[in-house]
Amino acid sequence: MSSVFDKYEVIVGLEVHAQLSTASKMYCGDSAAYGAPVNTQVSPLSLGHPGTLPRVNKRAIEYAVKIGLATHCSIRRENQFARKNYFYADLPKGYQITQDKTPLCNDGYIDVETNGQKSRVGIERIHMEEDAGKSTHDQDPYFTLVDLNRAGVPLIEIVSRPDIRSSDEAYQYLTEVRKLVRYLDICDGNMEEGSMRCDANISIRLKGDTILNQRVEVKNMNSMRNVKKAIEFEFERQVMMMEKGERLEQETRGFDALKGVTLSQRSKEHAHDYRYFPEPDLPPVFIEESYINDIRSKMPKLSSELMSEYMSIYNLPEYDARVITDDRDSAFYFNELLKFTKNYKAAANWLLGPIKSYLNENAFEITEFKVSPHAISELIAVIDGGKTNFATASQKVFPEMVKDPNEAPLAILERLNLLQSSDEGMIKQLAEEALAKYPEKVAEFKGGKVGLMGLFVGEVMKASKGKADPKLTNKILSELLA
Repeated sequence: MSSVFDKYEVIVGLEVHAQLSTASKMYCGDSAAYGAPVNTQVSPLSLGHPGTLPRVNKRAIEYAVKIGLATHCSIRRENQFARKNYFYADLPKGYQITQDKTPLCNDGYIDVETNGQKSRVGIERIHMEEDAGKSTHDQDPYFTLVDLNRAGVPLIEIVSRPDIRSSDEAYQYLTEVRKLVRYLDICDGNMEEGSMRCDANISIRLKGDTILNQRVEVKNMNSMRNVKKAIEFEFERQVMMMEKGERLEQETRGFDALKGVTLSQRSKEHAHDYRYFPEPDLPPVFIEESYINDIRSKMPKLSSELMSEYMSIYNLPEYDARVITDDRDSAFYFNELLKFTKNYKAAANWLLGPIKSYLNENAFEITEFKVSPHAISELIAVIDGGKTNFATASQKVFPEMVKDPNEAPLAILERLNLLQSSDEGMIKQLAEEALAKYPEKVAEFKGGKVGLMGLFVGEVMKASKGKADPKLTNKILSELLA
C-alpha cells in the first residue's frame, strides 16, 4: 500500500569530524590525550595569548594524507591555512585555524553496500583544522562550565557530496568511515567519546526531480544510530510540511536522542559570515610527491582489500570475510593466524566462534587476548591430525589455553588424558556393543531413520570417554549397519 512518503526521496550529505590520534595538538605542543583533569592540557599557545605563534603538527598532515589516499582523493600540493572567526565560549582564540579555499584532499569517494546494493558516495573535500573546547551545561545550576583541554586538538573534516539516499546508506557510509580511520590508526572512531562526530545536511525532493531544495543541517550527533534516526525523522517532517504547503527554511537543528526528534536551533536563511582570511602566522605547507608516495607505501591493507583477499585467495565465505574485516584488530590477528595454518576455514571458525565468544563474555578486546595466533594454529593442527575433535578442543582445551597461554594444546590433551584414539579394533568393539544395546533402534535405522546415527556415535563416544575419533567412528558404524 503506497503512502504519501513514496513520492519523495531524501537527499543527504554528511560532514564527519574525526579527531586525529596525535600526541600533541594541531598548532602547538600541548598534549592531546583524552581524559586528563579539566583544563590541565592548555598553554599560552592553545589559549591564543598575544605574541604566541602556531606551528603545524607534521603528524597530523601525515594522517590527513593517509585518509585522502584511502578515499581516492587528489592531494593538494600547496596548502594554506585560514582563520574562521566566530564567538563561542569554548573557542579561546575567538577564531578557529582551518583550511578554507585550499583543502588538503579533494574529489574522492567511498564505496558502500546497503541491503545488498552497492553505491558510491563522493567525497567533496577533506580539510584539517583544530577542535574547540567542551562546554558542560548540566553540572552547575547557574553556569556553563568550560574545559579547554580539547581546544586545539587536530581534526579532519570529511565532507561528502549529497549522494546518500537513505538513512541505512548513511549508516553504512559512517561505518565505512569509522572502519577506514581505525584501519589507518589515525582516530579511534569512538563517537561516544567525541572523537568522531557527524553533521547531516538533509533535504527532500519528488522522485525524478534533479534540483536540490532547501536543506536542514542537524549538528553534532555522536552515534551512527542517532544519525540514522535524525534522517528518518527529518524526512517525515519535511514531507509533511511540503504536503501542507508550508515553506521549508534552511536552518540548523539539534537531535534529541531521548525523544528521537530534531529541534530548531538557529535560522540559516542568511549564511554566517565567518570573515575567513589567510592565517598570517602560518606559511603554506607544500606536499611533495615523494612524501605522498612514502606514506602510500607504508599504509596497511584496508578492509575492502582484505575482504577480497579472504574470499579470492583463502576461499572464505563472504559472511566470514565481512565479519572478520569489520574490526581492524581482529583482521590483523587473523592475518597472523594465516601465517601458521593452511586450514583457513578452521582459522575463521575459531576466530568467529570460541575466541569471539570468550572476548564477548569477558568484555575484552582482541588486543587483550593472550593466546597467540601460533598457539591457535597448533590447536587446529591437533584437530586436523586426528588427536582430538572440535568439541573437545573448544570445551576442554581452549579454556586451559586461556588460563595458561604458554602451554601447548598437545600438552594439555596429554595432561587431561584427552588424546583421541584411532584404534580401529577398539572403536569397532565399542560400536558393536552400542548396536547390541539398541537392537530396536538398529531396525529403525535400517528402516530409514538415518538420524539415529547420532545416537550410536554418542554411545561410542561415551564409552570411550570422548577419545574415539568421530570420523572413524562414523565410518565403522556405517559399515556395521550396511
